Amino acid sequence: MSWEIVVGIETHAQLATRSKMFSGASTAFGAEPNTQASAVDIALPGVLPVPNRTAVEYAVRFGLAVGGSINRRSIFARKNYFYPDLPKGYQISQFELPIIKGGSVTVLSGDSAKVIRLTRAHLEEDAGKLIHGEALSGVVGLGVVGLMTVGTPLANETRDLSRLSAIDFNRAGTPLLEIVSEPDIRSPQEAVAYAKVLHTLVRWIGICDGNMQEGSFRCDANVSVRRAGDPNLGTRCEIKNLNSFRFLERAIAYEARRQVAVLEDGGSIEQETRLYDPERDETRPMRTKEDAHDYRYFPDPDLLPLVISDQHVERVKAQMPELPDAIRSRFAREYKLSLYDAGLLTSDRDVAIYFERARDLTFDLTRSLVGATHEVLMPGVAKLVANWVTGDIAARLNADGMEITACPVDPEKLAKLLARILDQTLNSKSAKEVFAAMWAGEGDADAIIEKRGLRQISDAGALEKLVDEVLAANAKQVADYRAGREKAFHSLVGQVMKATRGKANPAQVNEILRRKLAR
Repeated sequence: MSWEIVVGIETHAQLATRSKMFSGASTAFGAEPNTQASAVDIALPGVLPVPNRTAVEYAVRFGLAVGGSINRRSIFARKNYFYPDLPKGYQISQFELPIIKGGSVTVLSGDSAKVIRLTRAHLEEDAGKLIHGEALSGVVGLGVVGLMTVGTPLANETRDLSRLSAIDFNRAGTPLLEIVSEPDIRSPQEAVAYAKVLHTLVRWIGICDGNMQEGSFRCDANVSVRRAGDPNLGTRCEIKNLNSFRFLERAIAYEARRQVAVLEDGGSIEQETRLYDPERDETRPMRTKEDAHDYRYFPDPDLLPLVISDQHVERVKAQMPELPDAIRSRFAREYKLSLYDAGLLTSDRDVAIYFERARDLTFDLTRSLVGATHEVLMPGVAKLVANWVTGDIAARLNADGMEITACPVDPEKLAKLLARILDQTLNSKSAKEVFAAMWAGEGDADAIIEKRGLRQISDAGALEKLVDEVLAANAKQVADYRAGREKAFHSLVGQVMKATRGKANPAQVNEILRRKLAR
């Protein structure tokens, strides 16, 4: 019998606030160790936590974006456990009454869609960061002080670093939104698609920068397997701190294979927490998985219940941008784009803004140039712009490591280039040459076209003469084509394009050749 993978994902999104969840300490990344850990963050005697108002608003914003219920009254609780990077001996989180309950996100696969339900989203604070072994060499070598060591003093820089661990509490107290999905995911690929949708969404609504390298967006995957058709869930194992989409996919795939092998060998799965080792491409046990009662949750006595008014929710709602799902549907409906194209264009808010601006400008320029009606022109323009944004521009941005906000070919410049394709000034090959020159800063499309002599030859008389000359010089290809060999036709087209140095209008060349060869 076949096996089915069942996955639920817990995502920790670091909220893009300037200060921490319960203190005024900075959340800026990259500061020297232990220079941004306030007395509140490490729970020195006599301190009291105060919730970050912006973090609460960001949580509400997320709840609105996913269609969840925003609890007007939620409770902060203490989650008690010991770990060296947890300075208080507990983490302030939410348990029984989270700020957001329910909601969903939609995952696309080609032109099909699947809804992944959310269980909850709750506010909490982050822990510190443990630095182990040889990773300390750079820190110690730079003479950075303030690291708190575990077990052994860090007084002697010549000490064997492989036996040493240190703690940086800068991250302690950083506000997190933990987003918990239902176990609706059925493959490693679907898990990645879900994580990418969530990653796009938190960046889109401006609550998280999504920087996975800095730990701003990381996932824990709860993985189990069951026989196909079995309604009961299997025993799950949690894989912690997956901070790349590739690692998320590989970790789930490995863990599923491991569990199937154990079960088929007659064994049983133990509920536990595991770590993923990307170098060995395997998961390894970390500790037996705790349940809620092991953490001894209880309401934090230093924090009153969090109460959110209807008016506050309405104010946040009024500031919400148009959401990716709505824009994707609008692009498909109004611009006649496929869901696939619309999905690519809404994978990033700045990309969607760029596309729509370029489409509007290209449409306005082309309508005045070619005089086409709105209904005829609009779908073609939108598809052309979409192809360039998701193709040539995306490839260049990726190669140069740039965001679209820094694109040297802005929407206005792209629109002028595409207008020259639509009015047949340029063919597709010449357009790519012009685009490369624009990217290099050589000016706008018209200037480059004139400077390089790239204007397309569309004069019917001139093309007729060129075609006649090519046919006369290539009698064998003409005979081959008339004998049914289609490749000969493409060879003849190539000869005409070569004679015009790629500047002939390909559509006209094809039409003239077909007509003359049919005689």
